[in-house]
Amino acid sequence: MKILYICTHNRCRSILCEAITNASQGNLNARSAGSQPVGEVHPLSLKYLGERGYKTEGLKSQSWDEFEAYSPDLVVTVCDSAAGESCPIYFGQSLKVHWGLEDPSKLEGTDSEKASAFNQTMDIIEKRVLALAEIAEQTHTKETLKKALIALGAQ
Repeated sequence: MKILYICTHNRCRSILCEAITNASQGNLNARSAGSQPVGEVHPLSLKYLGERGYKTEGLKSQSWDEFEAYSPDLVVTVCDSAAGESCPIYFGQSLKVHWGLEDPSKLEGTDSEKASAFNQTMDIIEKRVLALAEIAEQTHTKETLKKALIALGAQ
Protein backbone atom coordinates (compact mmCIF):
# COMPACT_ATOMS: atom_id res chain seq x y z
CA MET A 1 0.00 0.00 0.00
CA LYS A 2 1.39 3.39 -1.02
CA ILE A 3 0.68 6.13 1.49
CA LEU A 4 1.16 9.88 1.27
CA TYR A 5 1.07 11.74 4.59
CA ILE A 6 0.17 15.40 4.26
CA CYS A 7 0.68 18.25 6.67
CA THR A 8 0.60 21.86 5.59
CA HIS A 9 4.29 22.61 6.19
CA ASN A 10 5.70 19.05 5.94
CA ARG A 11 8.27 19.59 8.67
CA CYS A 12 7.18 17.50 11.65
CA ARG A 13 4.09 15.26 11.91
CA SER A 14 4.00 14.05 8.32
CA ILE A 15 7.76 13.49 8.42
CA LEU A 16 7.42 11.42 11.62
CA CYS A 17 4.68 9.36 9.95
CA GLU A 18 6.77 8.75 6.84
CA ALA A 19 9.82 7.54 8.77
CA ILE A 20 7.86 5.34 11.16
CA THR A 21 5.73 3.80 8.41
CA ASN A 22 8.73 2.99 6.23
CA ALA A 23 10.39 1.22 9.16
CA SER A 24 7.32 -0.92 9.84
CA GLN A 25 6.87 -4.55 9.02
CA GLY A 26 4.41 -5.06 6.23
CA ASN A 27 3.75 -3.98 2.71
CA LEU A 28 3.64 -0.21 3.35
CA ASN A 29 5.51 2.44 1.37
CA ALA A 30 5.19 6.00 2.65
CA ARG A 31 6.10 9.48 1.53
CA SER A 32 5.20 12.85 3.01
CA ALA A 33 4.44 16.24 1.56
CA GLY A 34 2.89 19.59 2.29
CA SER A 35 0.58 22.02 0.58
CA GLN A 36 2.90 24.85 1.71
CA PRO A 37 6.19 23.15 2.60
CA VAL A 38 8.74 25.17 4.53
CA GLY A 39 11.67 23.46 2.82
CA GLU A 40 13.32 21.96 5.88
CA VAL A 41 12.53 19.24 8.38
CA HIS A 42 12.21 20.41 11.98
CA PRO A 43 15.51 19.51 13.72
CA LEU A 44 13.73 17.93 16.69
CA SER A 45 11.85 15.61 14.33
CA LEU A 46 15.19 14.29 13.14
CA LYS A 47 16.62 14.16 16.66
CA TYR A 48 13.81 12.13 18.19
CA LEU A 49 13.43 9.82 15.19
CA GLY A 50 17.16 9.12 15.44
CA GLU A 51 16.97 8.48 19.17
CA ARG A 52 14.37 5.79 18.50
CA GLY A 53 16.48 4.22 15.79
CA TYR A 54 14.50 5.40 12.77
CA LYS A 55 16.32 6.29 9.57
CA THR A 56 16.31 10.01 8.82
CA GLU A 57 18.40 10.08 5.65
CA GLY A 58 16.43 11.37 2.71
CA LEU A 59 13.66 12.96 4.77
CA LYS A 60 12.83 16.37 3.35
CA SER A 61 10.10 18.97 3.33
CA GLN A 62 8.52 18.99 -0.11
CA SER A 63 5.40 19.97 -1.99
CA TRP A 64 2.57 17.59 -2.75
CA ASP A 65 3.01 18.73 -6.36
CA GLU A 66 6.10 16.50 -6.47
CA PHE A 67 3.89 13.43 -6.02
CA GLU A 68 1.62 13.67 -9.03
CA ALA A 69 3.12 10.47 -10.45
CA TYR A 70 3.28 8.65 -7.07
CA SER A 71 -0.40 7.58 -7.23
CA PRO A 72 -0.87 6.82 -3.53
CA ASP A 73 -3.49 4.30 -2.49
CA LEU A 74 -4.05 6.31 0.65
CA VAL A 75 -3.67 10.02 1.45
CA VAL A 76 -3.59 10.77 5.19
CA THR A 77 -3.79 14.33 6.47
CA VAL A 78 -2.26 14.70 9.92
CA CYS A 79 -2.94 18.37 10.68
CA ASP A 80 -6.31 20.05 10.84
CA SER A 81 -5.41 22.82 8.40
CA ALA A 82 -4.34 20.29 5.75
CA ALA A 83 -7.54 18.33 6.35
CA GLY A 84 -9.53 21.41 5.38
CA GLU A 85 -7.66 21.94 2.12
CA SER A 86 -8.70 20.54 -1.21
CA CYS A 87 -6.25 17.90 -2.39
CA PRO A 88 -4.91 18.21 -5.92
CA ILE A 89 -7.01 16.50 -8.56
CA TYR A 90 -4.32 13.89 -9.21
CA PHE A 91 -5.10 12.35 -5.79
CA GLY A 92 -8.67 11.83 -6.95
CA GLN A 93 -8.47 8.03 -7.02
CA SER A 94 -6.77 7.83 -3.62
CA LEU A 95 -8.63 6.97 -0.45
CA LYS A 96 -8.43 10.01 1.87
CA VAL A 97 -8.59 10.01 5.67
CA HIS A 98 -7.66 12.41 8.47
CA TRP A 99 -5.55 11.34 11.45
CA GLY A 100 -5.22 14.52 13.47
CA LEU A 101 -2.08 14.81 15.57
CA GLU A 102 -0.94 17.54 17.94
CA ASP A 103 2.15 19.35 16.65
CA PRO A 104 4.98 18.70 19.11
CA SER A 105 7.23 21.20 17.33
CA LYS A 106 4.99 24.06 18.46
CA LEU A 107 5.39 23.31 22.16
CA GLU A 108 7.15 26.02 24.14
CA GLY A 109 8.75 24.50 27.20
CA THR A 110 11.74 22.72 28.64
CA ASP A 111 13.79 20.21 26.69
CA SER A 112 12.17 17.49 28.77
CA GLU A 113 8.68 18.72 27.91
CA LYS A 114 9.55 18.88 24.22
CA ALA A 115 10.99 15.36 24.32
CA SER A 116 7.83 14.13 26.01
CA ALA A 117 5.61 15.78 23.38
CA PHE A 118 7.58 14.27 20.49
CA ASN A 119 7.64 10.85 22.12
CA GLN A 120 3.89 10.92 22.79
CA THR A 121 3.20 11.82 19.16
CA MET A 122 5.53 9.09 17.95
CA ASP A 123 3.84 6.56 20.27
CA ILE A 124 0.48 7.38 18.65
CA ILE A 125 1.94 7.09 15.15
CA GLU A 126 3.61 3.76 15.94
CA LYS A 127 0.31 2.36 17.25
CA ARG A 128 -1.58 3.54 14.17
CA VAL A 129 1.06 2.26 11.74
CA LEU A 130 1.07 -1.17 13.39
CA ALA A 131 -2.71 -1.35 13.01
CA LEU A 132 -2.49 0.04 9.46
CA ALA A 133 -0.08 -2.74 8.48
CA GLU A 134 -2.56 -5.31 9.78
CA ILE A 135 -5.48 -3.64 7.99
CA ALA A 136 -3.49 -3.50 4.74
CA GLU A 137 -2.99 -7.28 4.86
CA GLN A 138 -6.74 -7.91 4.99
CA THR A 139 -9.17 -7.89 2.11
CA HIS A 140 -11.53 -4.92 2.27
CA THR A 141 -13.95 -3.16 0.03
CA LYS A 142 -13.06 0.51 -0.40
CA GLU A 143 -15.86 1.45 2.00
CA THR A 144 -14.87 -0.99 4.78
CA LEU A 145 -11.23 0.01 4.37
CA LYS A 146 -12.13 3.68 4.74
CA LYS A 147 -14.20 2.98 7.89
CA ALA A 148 -11.33 1.00 9.42
CA LEU A 149 -8.83 3.76 8.65
CA ILE A 150 -11.08 6.51 10.00
CA ALA A 151 -11.60 4.53 13.20
CA LEU A 152 -7.85 4.06 13.49
CA GLY A 153 -7.30 7.81 13.29
CA ALA A 154 -9.76 8.38 16.13
CA GLN A 155 -7.68 6.29 18.53
